[in-house]
Amino acid sequence: MKKGRVGLRQTKKDPPPSFYSVAVHTLPPLKSYEEVVYGTGLVVTSPNHLHYVPQLHPPVAAPRVTQPPAPSRKKQSCCRTDARCCGGSWGTFLLLIMLGLAIWLGIRYGTRLATTSILYGYDDGAVSGGSDGDDDPPSVPSHDTCPNTTVECDARRDCLLGSDENNCVRLAVDGGLQVRTNEDSRYLPVCYHGWDKSYADRTCAQLGFRTCYGTKALDSPESIGLTVNSDAHVSIQGLVDISASCPSQKTVSLQCLDCGRQKSTSRIIGGSVAKQGQWPWQLSLHFRGSHTCGGVLISRDFVVTAAHCFPSENPSTRDPKNWRVYGGVLSQTSLSRAYRPWKIILNENYNGKTNDQDIALIKLSAPVDFNDVVQPACLPAFNQRFPHGTACWISGFGTTDAKSGIISKELMEVTVEIIDAQECNHTRIYGGMVSKNMMCAGDLNGGRDSCQGDSGGPLVCQHEERFYLAGITSWGIGCGEKQQPGVYTRVKMMLPWIYSKMQQERP
Repeated sequence: MKKGRVGLRQTKKDPPPSFYSVAVHTLPPLKSYEEVVYGTGLVVTSPNHLHYVPQLHPPVAAPRVTQPPAPSRKKQSCCRTDARCCGGSWGTFLLLIMLGLAIWLGIRYGTRLATTSILYGYDDGAVSGGSDGDDDPPSVPSHDTCPNTTVECDARRDCLLGSDENNCVRLAVDGGLQVRTNEDSRYLPVCYHGWDKSYADRTCAQLGFRTCYGTKALDSPESIGLTVNSDAHVSIQGLVDISASCPSQKTVSLQCLDCGRQKSTSRIIGGSVAKQGQWPWQLSLHFRGSHTCGGVLISRDFVVTAAHCFPSENPSTRDPKNWRVYGGVLSQTSLSRAYRPWKIILNENYNGKTNDQDIALIKLSAPVDFNDVVQPACLPAFNQRFPHGTACWISGFGTTDAKSGIISKELMEVTVEIIDAQECNHTRIYGGMVSKNMMCAGDLNGGRDSCQGDSGGPLVCQHEERFYLAGITSWGIGCGEKQQPGVYTRVKMMLPWIYSKMQQERP
């Protein structure tokens, strides 16, 4: 499952698969590229920075319109020979000036078009059944606008999309709730005194979840905290006041979702077929009827996956009408009821050339019903660590043979170890290509890895009987090669982005 691959495999008898590289689809074409067809999609091989390329149906080519060539003319100065030509040139010149002025005005008075979130949506009725709607996507702002008087975390929405109030709440490993207000730029714990279920529900709803799963008191030595008041504000940052200390030194622990739990816990280490209910957050994303990428359920309404599953050069991949999401699936030959995407939300800072911040969210058109085989993974806490050597798990429907490029019909799993970023960036491995927003996992001796078709799938690590989403399958070089582990989007670094988008699109 790496580089958009999910060929979970580990074998002692068989050598690791031969070198298999797939170029980042946004790289400019090079003469040395060799086009190869895997499944139904067209991909390109290159020795450059690589990632797992989703298996997409090739777009339908528009008919080519040809026109008879214009009669050749001898080059000459139009202004010396043809007044009409001169007039046309001046008209073009004036048009260019006006266009330049419009662009300048857009940059001067518009907003950050270069950092726009890409939002697509449509009204398609129920989760499944019925025909696809033909309605145009709802009109949504493509960027946020904020007045000069904007104050962050004051519980008043100044910006059009509310970005000034999005990153004011975070959760610690123990569930400790921390809030930032306009009175103090620090994240401070919330005192348990006066706290109740209604405050907990409002806070979880603010984060993009529907209600709170559980809340309790924590013993805390903190000398300063936030006490709840009776203010009518909806946002938690408007419901608290700074206090010199918390009564009884108790602060709030909050859990918005019952997550990261398995029905089945028996497993075989290394490239085995997953069992029913073992990875209930694993999703299969189908583009035009075929498995293309993995995904991870993180709430009743939201799926996290890789941004490179929606390449800009294929606009049809960014239309939610072309996608279906399947949960609780162990085999591609036996699919469950499909969930329909409502919006595809791409990280505006995703870099297709380096794969930095390779993450996207899908908002579903209706909430998912949880059961034994469909459950969400836990998002990590802002201070959660997954140190070098931690045993974690990857899963997916990616190819198990890098040479074939054919996805696995069965859901596969394999255990991998977290590899220190400094070691992964060593010249003998990835030579500095791993950013702070990425993490490495696998086996430096080769044999255990993700592969093509695993893009967007989960890298989960267990902590106190729950599984936390540490990474999203992103890229790598080859599948199962020595000194070439899988590279994953570091979810902890993406938490502000994830929560901000969930808040903007909350049910």
